[in-house]
Amino acid sequence: MQLNSGEKQLLIQSLAELKQDHRELDIAIQEMAERVHSNQLEIGRLKKQKLKLKDSIARLESKLIPDLHA
Repeated sequence: MQLNSGEKQLLIQSLAELKQDHRELDIAIQEMAERVHSNQLEIGRLKKQKLKLKDSIARLESKLIPDLHA
């Protein structure tokens, strides 16, 4: 499937936003883990959310890679 330039630009923008969200979650998880009385349930929830973002990032990146069989 070929993407037109508008679709490609939207994917690139979405990808950048997801990567930023992923970085922010990583920082939040690190900060929570460094606390003496960290909430392990909240850390686990954030890690799960981070994994979902990583999967979304991988899906978008694969859409941006041209089909080699075309």
